[in-house]
Amino acid sequence: MSVFDHSFLSGLLGDDRISEMMSAEAGIGAMLEFEAALAEAEEAEGLIAAGCGDRISASVSDFEPDYAALRDETARDGVVVPALLKQIRAHLDDQSAEALHFGATSQDVIDTSLAMRSLKVIDRLNEGLEKVIAELDALDSRDGGKTVMAHTRMQAALPVKVSRKIASWRDPLVRHRERMPAIRGQVGVLHLGGPVGDLNKLGDKGPAVAKRMAKLLGLEPSGQARHTERDGLADLANWLSLITGSLGKTGADIVLFAQQEMDEIELSKGGGSSAMPHKVNPVAAETLVAIARFNAIMLTGMHLSLVHENERSGSAWTLEWMVLPQMMIATGAAIRTADQLFQSISFVGIE
Repeated sequence: MSVFDHSFLSGLLGDDRISEMMSAEAGIGAMLEFEAALAEAEEAEGLIAAGCGDRISASVSDFEPDYAALRDETARDGVVVPALLKQIRAHLDDQSAEALHFGATSQDVIDTSLAMRSLKVIDRLNEGLEKVIAELDALDSRDGGKTVMAHTRMQAALPVKVSRKIASWRDPLVRHRERMPAIRGQVGVLHLGGPVGDLNKLGDKGPAVAKRMAKLLGLEPSGQARHTERDGLADLANWLSLITGSLGKTGADIVLFAQQEMDEIELSKGGGSSAMPHKVNPVAAETLVAIARFNAIMLTGMHLSLVHENERSGSAWTLEWMVLPQMMIATGAAIRTADQLFQSISFVGIE
């Protein structure tokens, strides 16, 4: 069991909303949207018989998958799509069943589902960053004029205004928000290439189908399938690690400030001790440090998943599924934790 869905550790390290966005149910829902959009676009371009698009859309709109069967057959096939299509076809007439998924491949469905959900995650994280930056601005307005001791290489250096300290926490977050549109553009693309990425079955209608589908799904057509071009997702993972790394630096500073020997910061909220009731442990700040280190470790996995053999790699692709959702949830948890932390601290300062 992962800490992100653990019965009590998820309260510390999880993010319920992002977990929901990356859940099996959300993934299947986006896959069904893909199949409906594909059928609608192909019917409009005359690639499948008239009426099939409407019948497929109607079927998937109220489709209830058998998750136990999906689990068993995914263990055999390595991907969920063949089992999912079999279940959908059981509710369609023969003509529509044959038209379903025409010209596409499993990776098209799964990668597009991930793209659709990743955009929602990015938008949620961006909103969270905006709120965290506002909390730091409020903290600066209240305590920025106070003086604290700066430290270089863990040694007392010279007095510095609190505003300088807060700027080193805030400014990287602003830059991460500025990076967001480029990351969103890299991630929010339709994946449609067919078995080997050349849209062979769609002939000269391929680009038109892709354009129609992208519009229906709120994505951009990619020009060609990105089955083995994973740089966009690696950019997303890097962005996630940058966010948590910056928040981790802030957490490390606050942990040091919160030492009772320092007495330059006060926490209105903190963690209790089972043996020492006088303690107010800087749990939120420590959590930011832990998540920063976790995402830094996971980023290596995403860079390893860049290495695909030829036109598709099952191992690199599977590694992506294992790593990226956890990074997303961890980043959501870090932003939530930072928001709560920044509302609970006040600088005492020095004379």
